[in-house]
Amino acid sequence: MRLLITGATGKVGRNFLDRVLSDETFAGWSLRVICHNRSIEPSDRIEIVQGSFADPDTVRRSMQGVTHVLHMAAVKESPDLAIDVAIKGMFLLLEGARASSTLEQFILISGDCAVGHIFHEYDAPITETSPRRAYEGCYALTKVLEEVMVEQYQVQYDLNGCVLRAPWIMEKDDFRFALSLGDDQFGGPPWADLIGETRAADGFRKGAVPLMLSASGAPLKRNFVHVDDLVSAITAAIGNPSARQSLFNIAMNEPVDYGAVAAYLAKTRNMEALSVPTPFHSNWLDNSKARHLLGWRPKVDFEDLIERAWAYQRAPDEPRKIWYPG
Repeated sequence: MRLLITGATGKVGRNFLDRVLSDETFAGWSLRVICHNRSIEPSDRIEIVQGSFADPDTVRRSMQGVTHVLHMAAVKESPDLAIDVAIKGMFLLLEGARASSTLEQFILISGDCAVGHIFHEYDAPITETSPRRAYEGCYALTKVLEEVMVEQYQVQYDLNGCVLRAPWIMEKDDFRFALSLGDDQFGGPPWADLIGETRAADGFRKGAVPLMLSASGAPLKRNFVHVDDLVSAITAAIGNPSARQSLFNIAMNEPVDYGAVAAYLAKTRNMEALSVPTPFHSNWLDNSKARHLLGWRPKVDFEDLIERAWAYQRAPDEPRKIWYPG
């Protein structure tokens, strides 16, 4: 078996490579990785193809003899790259898959931005049959289009596709710094934009934890997944007949309740809660289909997410990435 991977240098890609290379189930598999701006070390099992998957020749060379594709590469809010990377690159990969005589499965890693995560309100848990509703910006739009492209290749050409739709992916100390009221905040929305710089700075000095409130005034419920659980979902889907032409929500069994987070941190670390009113909506990404058909179970709940994040000690040569999603 030969697996082609895009986005291998990212958070999910690095963890996936570690898992596959140490898993006896994949002992006979070889891996081919498309690298563009960043790269990884080749090995006896990892072959590197240098280039952009928006380049037809790169995709042609990459697809030769491939049995499985795992497409994880993405651009964030980069309008200049959105069409070339997310749309053209996706089209070229799907065309290569359609024309391949060896391909057995095409897996896309998507995101809950395709259903608008906290930007749009749903009156029921979000399932795989819920409508796609992108929020403002090009990133969410590209995820909607990518999902639809896989879906239509399944209709048009009977492609054995599989889409794994994940919410915000956590690892290491991500969740701890997602709750930081200082300049070291990871992800968004920036707290100062919601409560003002003075109030955010005061909360940071006190070591407070932000308690996000939804548009209704209740504590916000937001979907997360730990990278270990997403990687286990990917390995569960690879070669699984139950994954054929299916879309799966891959998330924690319950969304993270910011009220429960604040209560847990007050109990375990004596942290004060700082209420943060927002225009956002609580949503529940239902993972029942993945649990039923793939036999997959997430292991990390919100308490474990907190404990892992607070226990992680970042090395001096491992700088924290400050990332604000659109």
